[in-house]
Amino acid sequence: MRSHLQSFKSVLARGNLRRIHHIALNVKDMQASRHFYGAILGLHELVGEQIPRTLAKLVAEGKVANFETPDGTVVDLFWEPDLLPPDPNPDCTFTRAYHLAFDITPELFDRAVQVLRDNEIAIAHGPVTRPTGRGVYFYDPDGFMVEIRCDPV
Repeated sequence: MRSHLQSFKSVLARGNLRRIHHIALNVKDMQASRHFYGAILGLHELVGEQIPRTLAKLVAEGKVANFETPDGTVVDLFWEPDLLPPDPNPDCTFTRAYHLAFDITPELFDRAVQVLRDNEIAIAHGPVTRPTGRGVYFYDPDGFMVEIRCDPV
């Protein structure tokens, strides 16, 4: 019996994909999402010359906002005013993506949880402690699950 990988005619070599370049999320309320990702989670919003030229027109029209993590991963928000989740229960995963996870140092984890609480962000799960570290799960304004996690101490 051939392995699953043997059924492909060609594959990328390990290491060819260097890192996640960006994550694109559809959002219903652009202002609420910009506030959530920028002000509450503290991501840097790209402005002016920082905006990729391929998205500059959409950003100028208010249809896209771009945020960047310190490691250079970009979170693109695409305004979809008619966006409706397939299930009104936010605990039901409604896309093939389960959640977006941000890494934080263990020393700042409890502070991040307090920021969520201070901003009355409903915590879906956690904080939890696992062999892989600590995590807290919550929802963005459109019901997409977000995690803040840290390595074990």
